[in-house]
Amino acid sequence: MDATHKITDRDRDLKRVVGPVGLAANVVNIVIGAGIFVLPAAVAREAGSAAPLAYVACAVIMGGVALCFADAGSRVPTSGGPYGYAETAFGPCAGFFMGGLIWLSAVLAAAGIGSALVDTLANFFPSLRDPVARACLIIVLFAVLALVNMRGAAPGARLVDFLTAAKLIPLCVFLVAGSVLVVPANLPLAAPPSTQGFGRAMMLAIFAFSGMETALGVSGEVRMPSRSVPIGLLAAMATVTLFYIAIQLVAQGALGGALSNSPAPLADALAPLSRGLSLLLTAGAAVSMVGWLAGDVFSAPRVIYAAARDGFLPAWLGLVGARSHAPVAAILVHVLMAALLALTGTFVELAILSTLATVGIYILGCASAMVLKKRGIAIAGTPIDLKGTGFAAVVGIGGMIWVAAQATLREILGIAVALLMIGALYLLARHLRSPSPR
Repeated sequence: MDATHKITDRDRDLKRVVGPVGLAANVVNIVIGAGIFVLPAAVAREAGSAAPLAYVACAVIMGGVALCFADAGSRVPTSGGPYGYAETAFGPCAGFFMGGLIWLSAVLAAAGIGSALVDTLANFFPSLRDPVARACLIIVLFAVLALVNMRGAAPGARLVDFLTAAKLIPLCVFLVAGSVLVVPANLPLAAPPSTQGFGRAMMLAIFAFSGMETALGVSGEVRMPSRSVPIGLLAAMATVTLFYIAIQLVAQGALGGALSNSPAPLADALAPLSRGLSLLLTAGAAVSMVGWLAGDVFSAPRVIYAAARDGFLPAWLGLVGARSHAPVAAILVHVLMAALLALTGTFVELAILSTLATVGIYILGCASAMVLKKRGIAIAGTPIDLKGTGFAAVVGIGGMIWVAAQATLREILGIAVALLMIGALYLLARHLRSPSPR
């Protein structure tokens, strides 16, 4: 069976019910996660007053990656998203590595955000600091998200649309209200940051911009995918870029040098105006976390589903609901793993591993886009005609290599161990799939 037939067969039980607006909302929701409510301070600590430039530099690199993913997504719009790009371009081994990295990054991030959500809510409801109450809320949270998404892609997409809008409202309020507090003297570059500081700031920014690879996991359920995937992706990433740069500028303009020491920079920036607005931003952080988790549970299980349908994971993980046509088994496994990690807290030391995993995802994704374009592969209609895919791939790959070079030895060893584990799982799957010798 060739790659095209395999991918078409993989998605045969799924319904294409997600339009370009729904896909764009999913991308925006996952990329603009809970981190945006605290990230301006973290980036400022590393890059100082040059923090907005770190976002601009990151936006250039991520622009190259997004163009590559838009091109590849219009050619191979399959469940699992980039998993299908790498598989079609380089074969099943590359596809499996891509899928493994995407899911690893997603499940670790989901665990971290689930735990952080409970900690945020504990500021309003102190009883949640009790270990039993905390555990119960985590379990209920992931169970509700699982139940919604097990009903099908359409309910999951509607939930994402609603939470994305709910998330963006407090951010828009911050931009409008905070703009009156901006002091122009806080914005000029006070001193050039160190190369190391700027590099670490960009690592944080890459983490903030990451997520489109997970959101594209629902590509097998997108209507008219050869157009909807690139339109939805590029519109979403352009929106994210404008939001991030604007939020950093307003936060920096309002707080100045105090920004780097603020635990809740957006809420602190609005505190002089109104305590109510400050509380709104704190509540917005909680809504943002729920929205991110909704998008993650909507998208990430499709990677497990795709790998199971291709025979690299147990077949029962590729089962879909008879009426919902949703990958029920994959959704359950994903939320169970995320909840377990959130309950145990082991995700903390692996958070940076999630960031570095995205570097590998983006390098492999850019390379896949070049190969798919060169071969003229298109499995679902005429693909979008992007002239600069090759240049975009060079920018994306080069930028990601530079970002990876800012990692510490311990961080590099961590991602190396993860890659070895994914490779071992692939070899085991191949062995189990091979016919026994007679």
